[in-house]
Amino acid sequence: MPTLESLPQIIQGGMGVAVSSWRLANAVSRTGQLGVISGTGMDTVLIRRLQDGDRGGHVRRAMERFPIPGVAQEILDRYFNANGRPAGVPYKLLPMYKQTVSAAKQRVTILANFVEVWLAKDGHGGPVGINLLTKVQMPNTASLYGAMLAGVNFVLMGAGIPREIPGVLDALAEHRTATMRFDVEGSGRDTIDELRFDPMSFWSGPPPTVERPRFIAVVAAASLATTLARKSNGRVDGFVVEGPNAGGHNAPPRGELQLTDRGEPIYGDRDVVDLTKLRELSLPFWIAGGVGSPEGRREAMATGAAGIQVGTLFAFCDESGLDDSTKQETLDAVRDRRVSIHTDPRASPTGYPFKVVSLHDRSNHAGRQRVCDIGYLRTPVRTDTGRLVYRCAAEPVDAYVAKGGAIADTVGRRCLCNGLLASAGYAQLRGDAVEPPIVTSGDELLRMHRFLGKRQRYSAADVIAYLLS
Repeated sequence: MPTLESLPQIIQGGMGVAVSSWRLANAVSRTGQLGVISGTGMDTVLIRRLQDGDRGGHVRRAMERFPIPGVAQEILDRYFNANGRPAGVPYKLLPMYKQTVSAAKQRVTILANFVEVWLAKDGHGGPVGINLLTKVQMPNTASLYGAMLAGVNFVLMGAGIPREIPGVLDALAEHRTATMRFDVEGSGRDTIDELRFDPMSFWSGPPPTVERPRFIAVVAAASLATTLARKSNGRVDGFVVEGPNAGGHNAPPRGELQLTDRGEPIYGDRDVVDLTKLRELSLPFWIAGGVGSPEGRREAMATGAAGIQVGTLFAFCDESGLDDSTKQETLDAVRDRRVSIHTDPRASPTGYPFKVVSLHDRSNHAGRQRVCDIGYLRTPVRTDTGRLVYRCAAEPVDAYVAKGGAIADTVGRRCLCNGLLASAGYAQLRGDAVEPPIVTSGDELLRMHRFLGKRQRYSAADVIAYLLS
């Protein structure tokens, strides 16, 4: 087990769809801290970058290094447009993930995560991590394999109970078939559904040597950390302890859900992580949520933490993947104290509370025509007839109800897949309409004016220097 002195004090958060981009992770890792790419939705991000012409040629440069023969050229032939998309032409879509998908679909996912990690590691020797969401089950094994082929050093996963991920990493490091339990709503207790991924099916010859990355579980309770440390099917190397003031999805409050006058979940003493119990596990941990300052780092380390995970400050720096105009509009509002955040218990189709920057909520999401054409957050459901269907509370209401969903579950839901892609500059066109962005941030945004001062913009290196000061 590495000593605390050898571990990074700062982990850059794995934010959103392509907000934690390779450029951001590369910039952070160059400082010796842990840069992290977001692996969620990378297959869609890759083909949209190619359709937009791959400005700078970075994607194609990484694709040239992909070790599985023929895959890069296959994807280039299908999606690359050297001149970018013509005006008014929507992005081509990939088929949505299901329990069993084609080898072609998996190849795109493996390649996309390889590209992002390879670019994040290019030109320096610092560590790089990948962040994935446990609840986005179906792409995860292919995503992890692609990241490992590029030499990813850390895997960070939360938003669920990632108990089987350590064993998956062990299998993938040896190019063995990885299996995971497939959570299907409505399946009987005696029914065990599985997701299977066979790395050797992609090779015609011997595969390259792959190292097993360290696994960091993201938790919101000491009890979950204890369960993962003792009952996972492989080695857990540490934890990120995330509080409810962190951005993106939050764990719901323990006990009966109560809301403030603004309709936000109320968190109480039961939601405070018992750090004493966490220390008893003798594994390194990092504190996340509301610690994005030098004082926050020092206070976290005084409790025995190896350091902190910070998202908000990095989300709006020069190197983040957030759309430039959205980024600047937010920074201007921070400087003028016009920004606010709403922890919405209904926005996410997952049922987890989700933080939304209200500044960018002026777009008429209520008037958006419901469509589900990306599908990362779909829930697999076994119907009464035994058929497996996939539904999302943000999809068209009639379709959701036809699959056995309750109409009440659709109220207030938003398509995070399309909204988060739009916030990273990959908004889909729908006739004359453009997908509106959904921007998420932690509560630290409300205090960011203290860091920002009179600056119009700042870099990832500025954030590192500030946090370590």
